[in-house]
Amino acid sequence: MRAEIQNFVTQIEKSLDLLAQRMDWETVPHRLEEFDARVEDPNLWDNPDAAQQLMRERQNLVDALATYTDIKQDLSDNIELIEMGEMEEDQEVISEAEEAIRALTATAAAKELEALLDGEADSNDTFLEINSGAGGTESCDWASMLARMYVRWAEKKGYKVDLQSESAGEEAGIKSAAYKISGNNAYGWLKSESGVHRLVRISPFDSAAKRHTSFTSVKVYPVVDDNIEIEVNPADIRIDTYRSSGAGGQHVNTTDSAVRITHHPTGIVVTSSEKSQHQNRDIAMKALKSRLYQIELDKRSALVNEAHENAGDAGWGNQIRSYVLQPYQMVKDLRTSHETSDTKGVLDGDLDGFMAATLAMDVAGKSRAEAQG
Repeated sequence: MRAEIQNFVTQIEKSLDLLAQRMDWETVPHRLEEFDARVEDPNLWDNPDAAQQLMRERQNLVDALATYTDIKQDLSDNIELIEMGEMEEDQEVISEAEEAIRALTATAAAKELEALLDGEADSNDTFLEINSGAGGTESCDWASMLARMYVRWAEKKGYKVDLQSESAGEEAGIKSAAYKISGNNAYGWLKSESGVHRLVRISPFDSAAKRHTSFTSVKVYPVVDDNIEIEVNPADIRIDTYRSSGAGGQHVNTTDSAVRITHHPTGIVVTSSEKSQHQNRDIAMKALKSRLYQIELDKRSALVNEAHENAGDAGWGNQIRSYVLQPYQMVKDLRTSHETSDTKGVLDGDLDGFMAATLAMDVAGKSRAEAQG
């Protein structure tokens, strides 16, 4: 077998090892037996919510097992084909099997990443909020660049993107924007993007062509589905309606249909201005519940963060990534040190490498936390 193909085989085997580890391979048969026994319980559907959760957990395990088994079998089959082709000196068989192994390497790597998305809300849809920082027009323009970056990323993933509210900058760009991004594992992928993003470039708004540094914050929250109970006391919130102040055109509201909800105990403020008042109220309430749920998730992850810090890893501080366009081109994540000089690709939505590096670091932190606990 050629060295190049042997390297691909090694990569696939590493992906299989991780998939087995994430499934807790030795316990799979026992857990499947347990699931099957519970599914056959005639009283299962007395509690529909619990039954649906059980069926989801069982199906997730079945799917993970099928993925592992299929990849392992495909790898074995194609290795045998290469060996047979070499014995019979059949170059066509060898070439077809080698091409299949190349494709399988990409499939295994993708499944390896998906296996890291096993958090409580990772499979949920997500809310994404972008807010420009200090710096006026320059920061507003940076916020619009980030908004475009995430929309392009979501579109490449095949996710649905709904703009929920937007506040235009005075001269260019946006002061803020909020999106709902819908698709499998949308929150799991995007959760690592929460934080402050820093841009360094020659400002197109500076006649002296000086280099400027701008900051924009990104916040990501899981959409709370019917399986997650979040209670909001009506006495704790204030609901205001107002007229949208969009950039103009068909999206400007001519009535006071935009909705703002303020949650007094936490100071959280959420808005929605792209729909009717009734729809905006519903959207804003869902966004509030998601923010409150994220607070709870953050509390639970405190031990993970502590494990990162104790191990000397980059902290999970507010500033997470730096985008330098001048005097050189580099995007670097300050937590994982993952970097690339392809700034155009990143700003066009090529973010999977950064997200994967953060996911891997998060898994390492969880492992350390469990070891310390």
